[in-house]
Amino acid sequence: MQKRLDHAETMPSGGRPTLKTIAFMTGLGVTTVSRALKDAPEIGEETKKRVRLVARQIGYRPNRAGVRLRTGKTNVISLVLDTEEDLTGFVSDMIYGISETVAETPYHLIVTPYSRRNDPMDPVRYLVETGSADGIILSRTLPDDPRVHYMLEHHFPFATHGRTNVGVEHAWHDFDNRAFAREAALKLVELGRSRLALLPPPVGLTYHTHTREGFSEGVLEAGATEVAWSGVSIDDLIDDIRTRTVRLMRRKDRPDGLVVASGGATFALVAGIEEAGLKLGRDVDVISKQSSKLLRLFRPELYVCQEDFRLAGREVAKAVLGQIAGKSVDKLQSLAAPPPIVSCRNPAVP
Repeated sequence: MQKRLDHAETMPSGGRPTLKTIAFMTGLGVTTVSRALKDAPEIGEETKKRVRLVARQIGYRPNRAGVRLRTGKTNVISLVLDTEEDLTGFVSDMIYGISETVAETPYHLIVTPYSRRNDPMDPVRYLVETGSADGIILSRTLPDDPRVHYMLEHHFPFATHGRTNVGVEHAWHDFDNRAFAREAALKLVELGRSRLALLPPPVGLTYHTHTREGFSEGVLEAGATEVAWSGVSIDDLIDDIRTRTVRLMRRKDRPDGLVVASGGATFALVAGIEEAGLKLGRDVDVISKQSSKLLRLFRPELYVCQEDFRLAGREVAKAVLGQIAGKSVDKLQSLAAPPPIVSCRNPAVP
């Protein structure tokens, strides 16, 4: 009993949990605990798992001010996020995927919001100039993205959700929108459609080019006809998409098959089709990318291709952590192949 009491006196009491708290609870030394939390290669995986489990259970959080003073690091990853992003799954799933990955590391995720109405360089400059994060994750990439140029010039660790054409290799993860759009066009022709139109991402973004190229390839390969529909994108207001769809579907050369680059825009597009007096599955078929499960509950006549934003979050998190660790860039690039296009009538649809 006396021995147990003497040992108990060494357990930290009161205040926030510390490395000593974890050391006491695991029976390890403070140095070993510290190295385990930093994912040091000389510490065994089982030991790391045990230390991380205890740290999570007791709510341990490193003192960021102290860490920064000792190491010059913040242990922060910042997701620079457009506040107008599609909210039907993208934001929550992306954050979940990133958080899931950094939870096993000393790093923490913060979200740095911005509006596309303002200069998108502002949040990036702030994070780099103030040293508020050790790494940055970007979305909505441009082919010649000035944010990417800026971070390359400042040798700042980052990864992008989406590719660029800046001429210098960097870390990224992307969904193969070219393959999706091509397969969607081919699927529509398989369903008996021959006049196809595309509701694309906004002009200027890298994945607009990929989607447009894939759709055109599929139309040409299948011997179908593309119905021109210019000046409209998935970023437009839903009322504008609905109105533009009504006009499109009342034209003499209206399409009988449509490909849509996002699930959110599909709600407005379907509303426009029905307002024009047409019926899904009979007069026209629609294939859409989706990131949530809402479309399968909306209209069973739709066809969908699931884009996994939790996977994207995990992959960009791994990429930026790899950048921080100094890994070769060619090991920090990944492209997700689109899953098969399925009917919303299928009970197994995502």
